[in-house]
Amino acid sequence: MLSTILIDDQEICTEMLKDMLEKDNSEVSISAVCNSGKEGIKAIRKHEPDLVILDVEMPGMSGFEMLREIKDPDFEVIFTTAFDKYSIEAIRFSALDYLLKPIIPHELKAAIEKVEHKQNKNINRQFKTLFKNLQETRRPVNQVALPALEGLIFVNVVDIIHCKSDSNYTTLFLKSGEKMMVTKTLKDIEGLLEGNNFYRIHHSHLINMIHIKKYVRGNAGYVVMSDGADINVARNRKEEFLTQFAHL
Repeated sequence: MLSTILIDDQEICTEMLKDMLEKDNSEVSISAVCNSGKEGIKAIRKHEPDLVILDVEMPGMSGFEMLREIKDPDFEVIFTTAFDKYSIEAIRFSALDYLLKPIIPHELKAAIEKVEHKQNKNINRQFKTLFKNLQETRRPVNQVALPALEGLIFVNVVDIIHCKSDSNYTTLFLKSGEKMMVTKTLKDIEGLLEGNNFYRIHHSHLINMIHIKKYVRGNAGYVVMSDGADINVARNRKEEFLTQFAHL
């Protein structure tokens, strides 16, 4: 059973969550229901939960501010939020989970199942990554947490030179010379890194535009990256690529 605390300033939201969990998630045991960050801190210290379902936007103390007050948190978190592009981006980059309001029962169930199957030893580092990224609101995010075969890896975004598709996996080529395989498709990585100077130059390659050493003209041309890799530009992407390259 997952010992769970619900935290949301709106009582109607916690009541709805409680009702959904009791109906569809027999593996969840609700230890406390709180309507403020301060109540949440007391409940977490008292009950030492496995999981906290936490509203991001709360008056007085937001969900993020509440987490900062807890020393060495060792519980999983599922955030709940109305759509906020920048908060969601920071959460995603930290490989943490969130649910958009209004919460849909089957999405809540899926999020709970993910927590059940997780064997996470990196939760503290995920929170640190989250707080670091939140400081960069409305600017490119600094660090990303990505799932690999052995667990989560944490990578500075500026250190990623390019990414290569490998079926359902993706290989990252880093500034240090390391190669890292992650258990996400190239399309997933592209979505995650959107807005951070990355461009899908070919169906199997995503490049960090700041690491382009030169562009060589040709039928479609190719780029030489800072690690010496030559990567072809897809013909149908050449015009858009050159436009973006010109605006770097």
